[in-house]
Amino acid sequence: MVFQERAYSTLIVSSTTKFNSAVTTLLSEADCYPVNFAGSIAAAKRAVAERKYDFIIINAPLSDDFGEDFAIDICGDKESVALLIIKSDVYAEINTKVANQGVFTLPKPTSAQMLSQALKWMTAARERLRRLEKKNSSMEEKMEEIRLVNRAKWLLIENLSMTEADAHRYIEKQAMDRCVTKRTVAENIIKTYK
Repeated sequence: MVFQERAYSTLIVSSTTKFNSAVTTLLSEADCYPVNFAGSIAAAKRAVAERKYDFIIINAPLSDDFGEDFAIDICGDKESVALLIIKSDVYAEINTKVANQGVFTLPKPTSAQMLSQALKWMTAARERLRRLEKKNSSMEEKMEEIRLVNRAKWLLIENLSMTEADAHRYIEKQAMDRCVTKRTVAENIIKTYK
């Protein structure tokens, strides 16, 4: 599977510079840019409030929180993909808690190869989210058009004593004759009779 060349904004949440350096070497600038860092969950929450991130990599535990609740919240956002790296002695317990929420997990110590594979999973998940976001946006636009057309039909029914079928045909015919969308016709009708 080949993905489009795309830069993924990344936030690394870790209190150790050694981890930050190791992960940064795996993130090529072509794939992950910009790469920002947060040394605590509080700092990560501030960073996420300021901008959206495609990837959030959390090296747990942190000084102010373990990080699993933050990872769950991030995945609930539906725009970010989270990877929680946790000590192997609590891995099974934490993984059970966060996996159903869409959080990727890795036990530590972990290898560069495992982390690299996890980044590939994250890329696949983020691309899937992008497609869903695009589809959802398209559906919302279609629903908004339907609402506007229905509103315009009712204005035609009230003001011109048309039947619903006649109002619908009128809007469709106007759109075809003028080479515009039904939405444009509906908006003009709403402006006229408002």
